Amino acid sequence: MSHMNAWLWNNNEITLATKAVPTIGDYSVLVKNTAIGINPVDWKLIEGNLGSLSQDYIPGVDGTGTIIAVGEKVQHLEIGARVTYHTDLRRDGSFSEYTAVDARALLPVPSCVNNVAAAAFPCPGLTALQAIQKLPEIIGQRILVNGAGGAVGNFICQLLTQQGAKVYVVASAKRHEVLKQIGVIQCIDYHNKNWLNELSTTRFFAAFDMVNGESAAKLAPLLEYYGHLISVQDRVDSSPIAPFTTSISIHEIALAALHAYGTNAQWHKLIQGGIALLKQIEIGQLTLPSIKTVPFNKIDSALEKLKTNNDGTKYIAVMD
Repeated sequence: MSHMNAWLWNNNEITLATKAVPTIGDYSVLVKNTAIGINPVDWKLIEGNLGSLSQDYIPGVDGTGTIIAVGEKVQHLEIGARVTYHTDLRRDGSFSEYTAVDARALLPVPSCVNNVAAAAFPCPGLTALQAIQKLPEIIGQRILVNGAGGAVGNFICQLLTQQGAKVYVVASAKRHEVLKQIGVIQCIDYHNKNWLNELSTTRFFAAFDMVNGESAAKLAPLLEYYGHLISVQDRVDSSPIAPFTTSISIHEIALAALHAYGTNAQWHKLIQGGIALLKQIEIGQLTLPSIKTVPFNKIDSALEKLKTNNDGTKYIAVMD
């Protein structure tokens, strides 16, 4: 087992080739992947939108599999354990047969959650969890979610409604029925060019944006005094609101940055929250997006579909 099949990045494209199986450090484990989650961040990374990469880099942030080796100082995990994970973008990722992962970033998979379902969770689920934790209170609050049709937005809506929020969303009309089923009060179609005007008389305690910083900034006038603006896909560099008016708080979400800047205590808190959400998935309290599986050798095709037609489908690559 010296080499493995992997998707390698070169010049903003990926090709299926072979690469040496990664070695592990004292605090990491080696996972034999069984299912690989495909996320929008993956194609953005491949196309160079998130900074430069080294030649033959392996993309992919999410995976599920079985631990086949553990570092010398890893005490809480054993060979044979089934885990799901979010990887560190500074290292080779999940688009491969084997992935080296920091032990602190691993989530044990409940027995009744299959590998495909588990692989659909880490990036969108943990991002959603981080996002709602920006709010000092949720119960009874009127909250807007823009871009609710995708995996992250869907998870955010579910977590908010579970905690008693009054959730309004902006999403494609074809996603409205699904969103209403999880407790959303009002759905607005973003294809309507005047959708912001439809909300102009409503004031929200918080607004989550899944599009970009510019889109998030446009939601600021909809917030009440001391409201919260959470930009999930980008950051709002300066306040779009005049000083000494509604005095809103602006938040950015950066799950990937936790690998470089997070403390062990912060990782522990996030992983414990993720474990609780996986338990909800196991017992049916939290639903996953619509999933479509593809073979490992078709990851490139799935990425293209995700980029050109992000209809809410979650693509998962399965190993032979």
